[in-house]
Amino acid sequence: MKKTTFPALILATTMAACGGGGSSSGTSSLAGSIAGVEKSSTTVAEATTTPDTTSDAKATTRQKTVYTHLANEGEIFKLTTQTNVRFGSGTSWKTATMPANISIMCHQDVFGNPGVPAPRVCDTVTEVADTTPTTPTTPTTPTTPSGSAPAGSSTIPGKTITQLANEGEIFKLTAQTTVRFGSGSSWKTAVMPANISIMCHQDVFGNPGVPAPRTCQTVVDASATTPTTPPATTTPPVVTTPPVVTTPPSQPSNGAALSGDVVDSSGKIVASAYNTMASLMSDPVGLAYRYGPDAASYGASGGVQLYGPRPNIVFNNYPQIAANAPYLWQVGTRSGSAGAYSSNQANVIFAADSSARVGVTDFQTTTHMFSTFAQLPQLSWTLYGSGLDSVNVVDYKSKGIVSGAPVAVARCGGRASFCSSGVAVFQNGVIGTVGTNTAHNKATTKLPANKVPTGIAMTNNSEFALVTVWDTSAQKGQVAVVALAGLCSSCNPYNSQANGEYSAWYNWWNEWMGVYPGLPNVGNIAFMKVVGYVDLVAADGTAMNAPTEIAVTTGMDGFGTMLPGGTFVGYPSPLTNQSNRQAFLNGNLSNKYAKGGMAVVISKSEKKAAFLDLKQLYTYFNSVYFGGDIGTFNARMATLGQGATQWPNITNTATQLPTVAKMITLADKPTAVKTTVFGPNQRAWIATLDGTLRVYSLGSYATGETASSTSASGITELTQFAINVGRNPTSLAISKGEPDVPVTYADPNFQVLVNSRGDRKISWVRFGSGSSIVRTLQDPRMLDPIAVEDADNFANWGYVVTVADYTGRAVHNFRYGPVSFIDGGSCPRAPSGCPVVPTNNTPYGTIRIEYGGKMDLPGRPFQLSGTNVA
Repeated sequence: MKKTTFPALILATTMAACGGGGSSSGTSSLAGSIAGVEKSSTTVAEATTTPDTTSDAKATTRQKTVYTHLANEGEIFKLTTQTNVRFGSGTSWKTATMPANISIMCHQDVFGNPGVPAPRVCDTVTEVADTTPTTPTTPTTPTTPSGSAPAGSSTIPGKTITQLANEGEIFKLTAQTTVRFGSGSSWKTAVMPANISIMCHQDVFGNPGVPAPRTCQTVVDASATTPTTPPATTTPPVVTTPPVVTTPPSQPSNGAALSGDVVDSSGKIVASAYNTMASLMSDPVGLAYRYGPDAASYGASGGVQLYGPRPNIVFNNYPQIAANAPYLWQVGTRSGSAGAYSSNQANVIFAADSSARVGVTDFQTTTHMFSTFAQLPQLSWTLYGSGLDSVNVVDYKSKGIVSGAPVAVARCGGRASFCSSGVAVFQNGVIGTVGTNTAHNKATTKLPANKVPTGIAMTNNSEFALVTVWDTSAQKGQVAVVALAGLCSSCNPYNSQANGEYSAWYNWWNEWMGVYPGLPNVGNIAFMKVVGYVDLVAADGTAMNAPTEIAVTTGMDGFGTMLPGGTFVGYPSPLTNQSNRQAFLNGNLSNKYAKGGMAVVISKSEKKAAFLDLKQLYTYFNSVYFGGDIGTFNARMATLGQGATQWPNITNTATQLPTVAKMITLADKPTAVKTTVFGPNQRAWIATLDGTLRVYSLGSYATGETASSTSASGITELTQFAINVGRNPTSLAISKGEPDVPVTYADPNFQVLVNSRGDRKISWVRFGSGSSIVRTLQDPRMLDPIAVEDADNFANWGYVVTVADYTGRAVHNFRYGPVSFIDGGSCPRAPSGCPVVPTNNTPYGTIRIEYGGKMDLPGRPFQLSGTNVA
């Protein structure tokens, strides 16, 4: 094997072991490493006692066997003493003596196959006295399994052996180093490359011929003057700990982090683990930390295979479609009239197989044209063969702006066609626009090196992006506030005249003819700037140090920014006119922009949610744009730039940035968060690892165009809506249409879509007096669903949902309602358009969802963000 190909092989093999394909043992192994529950055999309160009693010749009392639950299959545990442990279920078990004080996976690779399918568990097996003994029982000391000698007990003449990682843990080397895997006198040795994540696992090194537990060790010349440095950090498998209710201290922990986590057993941040995990947020290790156990680790079935996909029909004889960018349609009948064209496009981010890929793809989820409907996810013909790599990100990477993989992507929410630009954040701290065929302005900014991004959200009308960050210098959590400005397509925010590749400013969908960061816009972002950071500390001192996801709403309806006749307020109402500024301040235009809002931040490790009040931020920006005299305003706008004293800038952090209104502790690890967008009943939905969806009222914090008094007491859990939605719910999505309520603009708050990774399903949860699941999507072609996004239904309705499949390395489309065209054609709304082909006679009855098809990706997708673009 050539050395040049070896690093790629290691990485690919590691990914396979991380739940992305490859052997079944590899998939299950990382599933366990990211699902583990670290438990001690002495901490379980409830032991199941069987009537299995025997006579012990060494004692005067009878003995009985007690089985104590230790871990579920795929989870990690540690024992405080050498203990007998069994693996299996029912009456089929494999039993082995397990050593103390090492991480052990509850898995058949460790114990052997018990001959019974998943789900399976691990129990401790102990002998105890059946009654109070007259002579103390002397238990037999278990023997260590063959080949499980302590790590480092063997020696190699002239070599130095250094412990590197336990089996199942992830490590990185600072230089190319010889590493061996095994135990005792049985080892597999290989030269490992530097600066990539490597799993200590037999899928990487090969089987050393000795059973688990095994370790990885460096092997270097003892005489070397500068021996190879072991990795600066070892990232162990992520584990789930029992709920801990604690207020984080102001100082980090001096103890050890829980295996694979960033906190110790008391919930305190461990600085070294924190900084290491921060560097891996876009790496499979970091994704395992963020998204928890994969589908395979739960052993869930995929349900019944649904009807579809339909045959693809190539749209020929259309000169605008390039030969290398075909348009494939499946529903309807082609006509000679273009009709009311509409399309939904999305950005998907993925952990790429190769560094040559940028990890972001712009693609089409649905399209209607010439009375045809495309429900197959595919590259859009409107991008003319640009390929799988996002147009904007390719440009950023070619210029050296982006050097890391994507961490998160988002766009604004609400009405269709207002959110054409998305915003992605990358491991190296760059925040940049990711576009569509309608909006492809390029704008970037960058966080300092010690501010590591973990999540991103955009306000309703693209005024701001909010980025959760880990401050690796202070080990504290923050939200970076990024002011955004829209502008005409291909226009330079610093120059209104044509120059170079830029056009002179022009009327683009009635966008502002000025650069106004922090004001509502039409969604083609041309300027962004980080204006400040919010420490996630509540008034009582409670802190959140490791935020993992964020959602935000202002409650502002996009239609509220429009004038009579349906035009956006910007172009017709230039702020260079003082009378318009006065109208926005307190006149007839004062209801055209948001007055506040609320962001909700979750921390998986700390089991917390923080509610941020945005009122100060909006009040400050609105006052600059609409208050004071025109001379002062014009002078300030002329300073636009990235400098500290240039607009936009914060002059008083205490009164101009968001504040933490409330911090709550959750019973389990939060895995996903979403907020409503506009309309009545502004709420936050928070899902937790155990499968519970909880609903919180946002009080009067997100009332759109209305300025309201607020109180933290209004942020309350609405317990009547709590519902079980399936194990490990990793994604929540706004419902953008409902065939049961076929109105042009359905209430976006009356239901939410939930992706349960652990149960391989999507649920539509509807709210009334309580909560109920009104539709469930399962299909065995979804191997590992991790994220879900509903398509807009604007003018032409399609009711298509897109699912990112992490292990399946693809995005899938499913249609759950009829296709209907506003202009009639082959799918007229009356009586029922082009219906779904149902799947009949299933164990679940008739399922009215059909499979639209999939688009394969060169990596593992984990987030989606889509919108209507025309």
